Amino acid sequence: MYEAYQAHADLMWPLRAFAKSTLPWLRDKTLGWDEVESNRKFAAMLEVIRLGEITHQRPPFDIDSVTYKGQAVDVTEEATHVTPFGTLLHFKKDLPAGTPAQPRVLIVAPMSGHFATLLRDTVETMLPDHDVYITDWHNARDVPLIKGRFGLDEYTEHLMEFLRVLGPGAHLMAICQPCVSALSAVALMSEDGDPATPASLTLMAGPIDCRISPTEVNKLAMTKGIEWFEQNLVSRVPWRFKGGGRRVYPGFMQLTAFMAMNKERHMEAFKEYYANLAHPEPDEEKIQKAEHTRKFYEEYFAVADLPAEFYLETVSLVFQEYALPQGQLKFRGRTINPSAIRRTALLTVEGERDDICATGQTLAAQDLCTNLRPYMRTHYVQAGVGHYGVFSGRRWRSQIYPVVRDVIHISQ
Repeated sequence: MYEAYQAHADLMWPLRAFAKSTLPWLRDKTLGWDEVESNRKFAAMLEVIRLGEITHQRPPFDIDSVTYKGQAVDVTEEATHVTPFGTLLHFKKDLPAGTPAQPRVLIVAPMSGHFATLLRDTVETMLPDHDVYITDWHNARDVPLIKGRFGLDEYTEHLMEFLRVLGPGAHLMAICQPCVSALSAVALMSEDGDPATPASLTLMAGPIDCRISPTEVNKLAMTKGIEWFEQNLVSRVPWRFKGGGRRVYPGFMQLTAFMAMNKERHMEAFKEYYANLAHPEPDEEKIQKAEHTRKFYEEYFAVADLPAEFYLETVSLVFQEYALPQGQLKFRGRTINPSAIRRTALLTVEGERDDICATGQTLAAQDLCTNLRPYMRTHYVQAGVGHYGVFSGRRWRSQIYPVVRDVIHISQ
């Protein structure tokens, strides 16, 4: 399967290379070629071909500065801790001397076929008030076989390791799929009395208990046995790459599944993109729409392969067996006990229209943390947003983020 995909990508390479090399000439206004209708349409077609390319490298975050108390401050990316499978990435701000230390927050990005840059809006919103770190997961096809396996245990282990690098008093914020591992990590650290146990835990749109209001995604996981997923969706990385021979759930498979869910919408988006670029007199609105479409699909088509162990264990334990809410999830043979959490404030956030992780599934974490006092619990449901609206977009910035910020700052 992977070899067939790569062969197709190789066959398309000359056409995409032609598009990339020709576009600057066609768009050069000094030559006047874009004033000719046929050239303009040809350039628009090449733009569509270029945009449709699937890439396998993480796009840049492109967060060079943020506004702090009305002043622009520089932001630089700093790799604080690196493992074969992920980097603890720090967005270091050049704050004025004497500025009080801000709450350290570790944002846990999902390992779900895309890179951590999918949370660019989340990071940018958090940066003015927090010292932000993120789990920058590596593409599994770039990790050599000699580096070993990476399953659900290793994922949880990474979160605990990263928290220990940050030190006592940090805050943990998990988005979507990693909510299970984040809750597990905090439970284990709480039970052990680990000084690096986070002061607060924010779980956003995560599948803590998929038995509650199951979505189409949840139902799909139940239609087949785990053997079917292994036989049909897991493949080996071609030997030409660093991770050659590693078993993975390819990112292009995940992308194909997402695209198939809204095929008509994606087709219309590309048609509109072409029309806006080919328009003889594009106004500001058409230019902005085309730019928005370009940025979205450049991010959307940047895919990362998942280690097969992590993918299969997540499907089996989280979506089929509901191991965590049933008290059966284990970490290296040790049962996860959320009731051990006593001193970490808990915030759960859900979107009213979430069709990937329905309302109630994340709220279930509140019921599992039985020894948390009421004043350390907060639950928030945002009206009118779907899955991605929980952590990006206008309502995330104006309505959800203030709740997240207040819980973190109160828990200091």
